[in-house]
Amino acid sequence: MQILKLKETVAFMKYRKFAVVFSALLMAASIFSLVTNKLNFGLDFTGGTLIEVGFEQAADLNEIRGIMSANGFDDAVVQLYGSSRDVVIRLATRADVKAEMLGNQVLEYLQAGTGQNIDMRRIEFVGASVGDELAEQGGLAMLTALICILVYVAFRFEWRFALGSVIALFHDVLLTLGLFSFLQLEFDLTVLAAILAVIGYSLNDTIVVSDRIRENFVKIRVGSPEDIINTSLTQTLARTFITSITTLLVLAALFFKGGALIHGFATALLMGVFVGTYSSVYVASSIALALGISKEDLIPEVIEKEGADQEQMMP
Repeated sequence: MQILKLKETVAFMKYRKFAVVFSALLMAASIFSLVTNKLNFGLDFTGGTLIEVGFEQAADLNEIRGIMSANGFDDAVVQLYGSSRDVVIRLATRADVKAEMLGNQVLEYLQAGTGQNIDMRRIEFVGASVGDELAEQGGLAMLTALICILVYVAFRFEWRFALGSVIALFHDVLLTLGLFSFLQLEFDLTVLAAILAVIGYSLNDTIVVSDRIRENFVKIRVGSPEDIINTSLTQTLARTFITSITTLLVLAALFFKGGALIHGFATALLMGVFVGTYSSVYVASSIALALGISKEDLIPEVIEKEGADQEQMMP
């Protein structure tokens, strides 16, 4: 029955070499984009002033940039925020103008330049020192999470699974960061929170797969490590598919209906769920198989007590 069951499984590991090459190319592209384009850090990390204004008619971004530049704000970043009438303007920190006065000045310049009545929606200010501190703490948070996961999985399963899990998590985080770098999407604290959530989601999926692989190494007596891993992945495929689809439906609702404020959060999670599901199947399992995982590594050793054989011989 076990041999028949192995023949009926999906041969995931048959394509592991192609998957490794594909993942390596994506990771290399992500690193290249991060080095060249870098991340488009939001106000939370860079420091400065964010002003959101509402126009009566559709806003002309080029006209707004020209008005800002003509009034000494050459570094202003002007973007639409939700609709064609909502605009966000990001300004670098200026020592000559107080934060509470900056919004009024910008509003006056825009009203005089466009001839429209403009509403001030919100204004936010973050100091440069606070932004640097948030960036440092965010990086330490991700590094600490990866180290703790490595230690946990190493004790919970086996060092090959631990290394595969951490590499899979690094793969997921790197590809998500690469997407934000390539598309130049704003990277703020909500996106950082989403990446930490991606780490947890991907780890949960990897733990489920690893636990099933360990169980099958003990139960299945016939079959190579590749066959047993294929069996385990096939058995958890339904659970993985249902979980991923359910999560993606919720994230799609947040992405399309949640508004611009959580758009980056939803984007990071959507990307993370896709790559997290993929890495649980191909990255973590492929690495464990490449490192030579076998039944001897997962079957617990039975330590006999001294004199136990003599007790069995006694009437």
